[in-house]
Amino acid sequence: QVQLVESGGGLVQAGGSLRLSCAASGRTLSNYALAWFRQAPGKGREFIAAITWSRGSTYYKNSGKGRFTISRDNAENTLYLQMNSLRPEDTAVYYCAARAEGISTPSWTYEYWGQGTQVTVSS
Repeated sequence: QVQLVESGGGLVQAGGSLRLSCAASGRTLSNYALAWFRQAPGKGREFIAAITWSRGSTYYKNSGKGRFTISRDNAENTLYLQMNSLRPEDTAVYYCAARAEGISTPSWTYEYWGQGTQVTVSS
């Protein structure tokens, strides 16, 4: 089992920045890929970015490229999402997720999920 706990969400003005954290525990993550997803009201869960825990290889969906950066701290077992130039359309609940294989984008391929953290961007 892998436990994931997100933090760092909040209210920010358009153009601002936030850094989300996801603390992972319960299992060695060396063979895992971790990802960030988000879900806006009335919409499905959207893939943002993913990273392989051991090598640190990353993959981004177009909507996050250039503004969002995924990273991890192996020693602290923590996943991060640095979000810059935030827009009102980035308002959503942000989730971290883990799967015991390589990077994948569909949400149903991830086995473990955090509880989510709310990000609200005001115009």
